This record gives sequence, C-alpha cells and structure tokens, in this order.
Amino acid sequence: MYVLMSQILLYSGVGKELYEMASRWLRHLPGGLALATLSCCAIFAAISGSSVATAVTIGMVAIPEMTSRGYDKKSVLGLLAAGGTLGILIPPSVPMIIYGSVTGESVGKLFIAGVIPGILLLLFFMAYAAWKMRHIKEAPATWSERWQSTRQAIWGLMMPVLIIGGIYSGIFTPTEAAAAGVVFSFLIAGIVYRSLTLENLKKMILSTVSTNAMILFIMVGAMLFGYILTSLQIPQMLTDLATAWPVSRWVIFVLINLLLLVLGCFLETVSILVITLPILYPIIKTLGFDPIWFAIIMVVNMELALISPPVGLNLFVLKGIDPTTPISTIVRGSLPYALVMILFIALLSFFP
Repeated sequence: MYVLMSQILLYSGVGKELYEMASRWLRHLPGGLALATLSCCAIFAAISGSSVATAVTIGMVAIPEMTSRGYDKKSVLGLLAAGGTLGILIPPSVPMIIYGSVTGESVGKLFIAGVIPGILLLLFFMAYAAWKMRHIKEAPATWSERWQSTRQAIWGLMMPVLIIGGIYSGIFTPTEAAAAGVVFSFLIAGIVYRSLTLENLKKMILSTVSTNAMILFIMVGAMLFGYILTSLQIPQMLTDLATAWPVSRWVIFVLINLLLLVLGCFLETVSILVITLPILYPIIKTLGFDPIWFAIIMVVNMELALISPPVGLNLFVLKGIDPTTPISTIVRGSLPYALVMILFIALLSFFP
C-alpha cells in the first residue's frame, strides 16, 4: 500500500506544487534553489517512502528549473541523487517495513527512530549544497507569492501529518496508515489535481504490482536462504565467532559497515536487507547493540547503496530522466554526498 501511495503521488502533480512552494520560500538564499530541491525531496520522502519515486518526481521538475538558472548540471544531478535517498530514511520507509518484517521489531518504533536522523541528514546535505552553490542567488519572492504557493501545496503537506500523526496518536497502525494514505492520495489526485485518468490509473497499478512482485520474490528467496542458514546453524556459529573474537565490539561493527558498503555497490537495498539480516541481526543483539538504532545505521548504508556505482539505483533513475548526461557525471556529482553519509554514520555511532 505504501508503494501504491507513492505511485499515485508520482502521477498526481504533488511534486510540482511542493517544488514551487519550496522555491518561493528559499530561492533568495545562497544556493537557494538547491536548498529548495532538498527540502522538497524531504517532504516528498515523508509522503511516499520511496527513494525512486522521490528522485523521479522532484528530478523531473528540478533539473530544467535549476540548469536554466545557472546551476551546474553535475551538481544538480548529484544533489537529486542524494536528496532522493531521503525517501528511505524519513518515514514512512519501505526498507524499515522490511527490516521490521524480517526481525520482528516494531515498525512504529522504526518509523519514529528515523525522524530526527532524517532531518539531521537533510540539514547536512543543505549545509554542503549552500556552501557549494553559494555564488547563485535570486530575487526573493513576495510574501503573497509564498502564501499562495503554500496554499496550493497544502494537500501534499497534509500527507506526512496524516500518516505519521495517525500512527503516533494511536489512530492508525502503520498498515492502517498506509491504507488511509492510499485513500487520501486518490482523493488528492482525483479531486484536487484532477490527474486521475484511466491511463494514469493503469500505469500506477502496473508499476505497483511489478514493484511489489519484485520485493516479494526477493523475500521468498531470502526466506529460503534464511531457512537453510538456520538449519545449518550458520548464524549461531557466526555469532559465537563474533562474541569470542578478542576485539572490541566496535571493530565488528566497523566490519559490518564495510560489508554493507561493498554489497551496496552490487545489490539493491531490498536484496541486501533480506539476505544479510538473518545473519547480522543476532550478532548485533548478542554484542549488545540496540536493534532499532542499528536499523537506522543500516538504512543510511542503504541510502549510500542507492548512489554507489556500478548499481546505484538513483544514478540510473536520473540517467533515465536526463539521458544526454553520462552516468560518470552523475557519480561525480553525488560523491560528496556519499562522503557526508559516511560521516553521518560515524556521528550516529558516537551519539546513538
């Protein structure tokens, strides 16, 4: 249902309205349109829970707007690749749902755990973007323009309030919140933006089915893999090895992060989660690390995987939007944001 919700919003025009609002509020600052793009990515992430949906929706609006106003193409594409990754850290988040389903941890706790790290990572990205693009400023929008764009974007802004507010006020479970989000998304697309055509509806449903089928097939394979591992007692043996190894638990933690970094270069996020969690989760618990905190560390690693060549999904999404730009240009543009993520993992480790 979260995937369906992201597809409805992808075709409804919510992203365009959000981008216009963020642009009018922030464009007068140094690198203002870059800050607006990242803000819009964060808001759309809190609506859709999908990195690909975030990168596609905001990218289609932001690339022509930013390049026409003097922003360097490489920096724009790197910014969007990184900004799109916020879709899996700021709740609702599909990888967090998968983490909860594989480990049995509370999805509600996982969602709330992602809020402050998601906002912090957004601020880190914005700080770098403001410094990098500080030479570009625009005339400020008038207050009437700002309030007008905010009124037009209000329906999109209500989505995170509905989902996150509904879960933490006790009105919805995370699953019920997804169902409510789907209904609200259909109402926005059909009544407010009038974009719910039969052709769009067909695209939404087919894309949702193919995405969910991919995730479920991976999970079926991972469950079989997990069953074999459990039967062979491999997780128990690795846990015993990790706890008996005469080194600090932080050495093992660093090795786990290096493993996730390498896997992120070759596999997509769902595959990494469902293949590694049956092994890593018992090790983490035995070493005394908090499993909710580790989930956030793991999701930030998955964000890094989305912009890690050769298989970083967001890199190819943006290549699809702007086919004339070489993939190497997008990789170079996103590299500084990858380094920011690595520093952010270190920060989360020092201040859990």
